Amino acid sequence: QVKLMESGGGLVQVGGSLTLSCTASVQPINIYKMGWFRQTPGKQRELVASIKSGLSTSYNEGVTGRFTISRDNAQKLLFLRMDSLKPEDSDRYFCNSLPIFFPWGQGTQVTVSS
Repeated sequence: QVKLMESGGGLVQVGGSLTLSCTASVQPINIYKMGWFRQTPGKQRELVASIKSGLSTSYNEGVTGRFTISRDNAQKLLFLRMDSLKPEDSDRYFCNSLPIFFPWGQGTQVTVSS
């Protein structure tokens, strides 16, 4: 069974930066359109950014200009570079395909302190 693995989260001050990484066991993710999602407990999971296999990208309005999604198809890795972080970016971040094909991973927690 495919297992998605996110990493790179942590505690950062307002205005700081983090880079999240995502990879998948068993199944290569390089052929899929992929996205980064975030979720606060009790709320619906929100799509933050997406990238097609051909590398075109799209972003949630709230992160445009601050977040950059990228992928390394050769290494089967997905990244989310987050700059100018705000307290409202504090969430648990997940990766998955679009449409959703894989079971959700554990995610990685991002906490932005003011």
